[in-house]
Amino acid sequence: MYLVIDIGNTLKKAALFQEDGCLEKQFYWDEVDSLLDLLIPYEVQSCLVSTVRDDGPMLADILKRHFPTLLFTADMPLPIVLRYDTPCTLGTDRIACAVGAHSLFPDRNVLAIQAGTCLVADVVTANAEYLGGSIAPGVRMRFAALAQGTAHLPLVQPQPDSEVIGKSTETSILSGVIHGIRFEIDGMIDHYNTLFPELQIILTGGDMPLLKDLIKNRIFAAPNLVLSGLYRILRYNA
Repeated sequence: MYLVIDIGNTLKKAALFQEDGCLEKQFYWDEVDSLLDLLIPYEVQSCLVSTVRDDGPMLADILKRHFPTLLFTADMPLPIVLRYDTPCTLGTDRIACAVGAHSLFPDRNVLAIQAGTCLVADVVTANAEYLGGSIAPGVRMRFAALAQGTAHLPLVQPQPDSEVIGKSTETSILSGVIHGIRFEIDGMIDHYNTLFPELQIILTGGDMPLLKDLIKNRIFAAPNLVLSGLYRILRYNA
């Protein structure tokens, strides 16, 4: 089995992939001991750790005691070429997302949109070149900003069936956030469609289920895109 670990701003995820790339198991974890307990039934051939936090080297050192482990960095050999001005500042989750997107559609220009803590869009071309993209606040960050940055607005929980015209403070916030981000995504897609021929759109991230049926453009929903990309990178290097 091949193990990939994705530590994001909010959650810690891990996934086991079979030799052929099929996803065997995905799970969330908190402490390293709990992660190792979950892995007891499996024989891990190699592991790749990707994190947006500062604890990556320490975690990789611990896991190396149990199986071969690599820490994902931007200067690691990749199956795509990075055309980014500051690759050392590029989040490994964005790179993995781009690799996963290109592996799904290797002959297409792809716009991969991550709807998670942040709303992140990235472009990878049919020539396997990562060009860059954009970063904006995600759904829950927008709700939190309204509650924390004002005196009286409440913290509202996201709902997919909110009305466009809010008739209360709560439903007005729901409309502003949910439909605002929906229109933002559709506008982004419309613009990128003018720049790249036959553009394939992929939506992923924790808020993908919340948004996928609201977007008017045709999209391909890929819930495990980052994990799949990490697997491809691991196999490329292991």
